[in-house]
Amino acid sequence: MVTETLEIGRIALLALADSINPCAIAVLAMVLIAVLTNDPTKRKKVLFSGFSFVLAVIIGYLFYGIVFVQLFKSLGNFISNYSFYLYNGLAILAMLIGALQIKDFFYYKKGSFATEMPLWMRPKAKKIITQITSPKGAFIIGFLVTVFLLPCTIGPYLIASALLSPLGVLQSIPWLLFYNIIFVLPMIIIILIIYYGIKKVDEVSGWKEKNIRLLHLIAGILLFIVGFSLLIGWI
Repeated sequence: MVTETLEIGRIALLALADSINPCAIAVLAMVLIAVLTNDPTKRKKVLFSGFSFVLAVIIGYLFYGIVFVQLFKSLGNFISNYSFYLYNGLAILAMLIGALQIKDFFYYKKGSFATEMPLWMRPKAKKIITQITSPKGAFIIGFLVTVFLLPCTIGPYLIASALLSPLGVLQSIPWLLFYNIIFVLPMIIIILIIYYGIKKVDEVSGWKEKNIRLLHLIAGILLFIVGFSLLIGWI
């Protein structure tokens, strides 16, 4: 088993790569726009609704992580017998997803496979999100929206869950929480930026669109580094 320091390093890198995924930022922007459209004068509602949404994402992703860890744990005998191939496979998967992210920097296309929310999902997600009118609604709908986030964020999370599976479900929970706190950090920063009036929601959304290629590049480089490091045994 790897040391705790190395475990922190690779989980943190995977979560960081996942956290700057443009589709997660886009979904949060839609949530905040829905709240502001309903009541543009109450910035506190933006704060509470934003944090309610983030809390729902953390809880939802924690549930998915537990399921993933249990899935890999249930394959314990197979994993122990073929751990060399499993870890090499995870490393190659991380490098592959990283390469797809880097590809989006040079040849960007909306709804790209494994890096963005599929185009057919976007109208459905937007329809659900526009129903948000309160912090309670943001929390409830947040659970539903995590399903739409999974196609563009599941790769790093699946790799992290597989790496954590030897610990078992209970011991993995603190690590999953650690992962998810890093994952939602950009969301929290955006919420605070809008609440304090530093930027408007449409300015944040516009910044995301303007820098979407760069976000893909950074996420891709981080994932590729994690995968390559796993492959050669650095972490």
